[in-house]
Amino acid sequence: MLKLSKKADYGLMALQYIASVQFGDVAQARIINTKEIAEEHHIPVELLAKVLQALAKHGIVESQNGPKGGYLLARNAGTITIAQVLEAIEGPLGIADCYHDKDESTCLQREHCNIRTPLRKVQDSIYQLLNNMTVEDMMGGTPLITIQPTTTVEGVER
Repeated sequence: MLKLSKKADYGLMALQYIASVQFGDVAQARIINTKEIAEEHHIPVELLAKVLQALAKHGIVESQNGPKGGYLLARNAGTITIAQVLEAIEGPLGIADCYHDKDESTCLQREHCNIRTPLRKVQDSIYQLLNNMTVEDMMGGTPLITIQPTTTVEGVER
């Protein structure tokens, strides 16, 4: 099953919150501390702190130290892709472990695998989608993806 980890969920939630405060129309831009984000979204503070440190290490957020410290986006929300965020938190994206193996002998089925190429196409499509979505896109109220209904042979939508 393809799904985001809790760390990825928390990172995206935090970035959306920081971006809404930093670039939104609601209030004056300010530094956001970890505790505020954790309380707003009911996230464990310690885990969120680790996620934000990873995002800072990858240049997605800037960390401000001190009693009034916290985090700001390191650049405009429209230039931070969801793929960049997920890779900063989780490492390289891939739907199968074999796409990350530098040592090709790890997979015992490699010689006989008949799904590697089709799955690569799926992975490339997912990566392209995530690379075209930004934190700014997450701030709007419109859907990021529109899924078209498919039609069966009988002409009934599903």
